[in-house]
Amino acid sequence: MASKPLRQATSGRERASDHEGFLRFQRYKWLKIAAAISLLCLFVYAINDVQPKPNGGSIYGYVTGTAGVALILWLSMLGVRKRAITPGRWSLKAWTSAHVYLGLALIFIGTLHTGFDFGWNVHTLAYVLMLLVIASGVFGIAAYATLPQALSANRGETTQIQMLDNLRMIDRQLNEAAQPLDAEGAAIVRMALEDDPFGGGLVARLTGRYGRCGTRAALAAVREHKGRQEAAADPLDHVEILLERKKSSLSRIRKHLRYKALLEIWLYVHVPLTFALIAALLVHIVSVFYYW
Repeated sequence: MASKPLRQATSGRERASDHEGFLRFQRYKWLKIAAAISLLCLFVYAINDVQPKPNGGSIYGYVTGTAGVALILWLSMLGVRKRAITPGRWSLKAWTSAHVYLGLALIFIGTLHTGFDFGWNVHTLAYVLMLLVIASGVFGIAAYATLPQALSANRGETTQIQMLDNLRMIDRQLNEAAQPLDAEGAAIVRMALEDDPFGGGLVARLTGRYGRCGTRAALAAVREHKGRQEAAADPLDHVEILLERKKSSLSRIRKHLRYKALLEIWLYVHVPLTFALIAALLVHIVSVFYYW
C-alpha cells in the first residue's frame, strides 16, 4: 500500500496537471518534439545536394511531402477527437497541445518540401492554403489565451441570461416612465424601445460598433428635448437616467457577445480552409504522380 506522503505527492501532481494549460502540457513536451522535427528537416535539407535545385520531386521532397500529408490528415482529426474524453497520455489536452505545435512545425516541413519553387499552380495553392490554415489556428490560440479572462471580467458575477433579463427590466421601466410625457418625449422613448439593440450583422458583432443604436440616439434626443423644456423636467430626468442605464447595460452585453464571437469566428475560417487544403493536397498528389 502506498504511503500517505506518496499519495499526497501523486495527488498534488494530478491537480497541477489538471490546471496545466494545453500549451504548457508536460513542460512543453510537444513544443520540444515539434522543434526537433523542424531542426531535422532543416538538417536534411542542408545536406541534400539536389540538382539543379531542391524540389519536391527529390527523395527528401517525397519524404517531407509524405510526412506533411500524414500530419495534416492527423491534425484534421482533432474535431473527431473532441467527442471522446479520455485521460492520460492521449487526453484531449495532450492531443490539442500536439495539434498546435505539430501544426506550427508544418511551416518548416511544407516549405522545405516545396524547395522554394513556387508558381501559379495547384501545388502552390496547397502551400498557401496550408499557411492560411496555420494562421487561422494561431489566431484561435491567441483568442483562447486572452479572451476568456476578458469575457469573465466583463460579465462579473452575472450570466448572459441575467444581463438580458436586466435589459428587459429597464425597457419595462422606460415604458412606464414614458406615460406622463408629451408626444415628442414618448416618441423618443419608443426610439429606444423599438430599436433592435443587436442589429447590424456580423461586422457590428465583431467590432462592437453599432452605428444606428436607438438607445444612444434617444439619449441625445431626450437631452436636447430637456433643454427646450422650461419646467416639469422631472419625468425627462427619470427617462434620461434609465436611458443611461440601458446604454451601459447594452455596452456590457455587446462586449460580451463580441468576445464570444471572436472566440468562435476563427473556426468558421479554420475548418473550411482545412477541407479546402485536403482537397488541394489530393489534386496535388494525383497530378504529381500522373505526370511523374
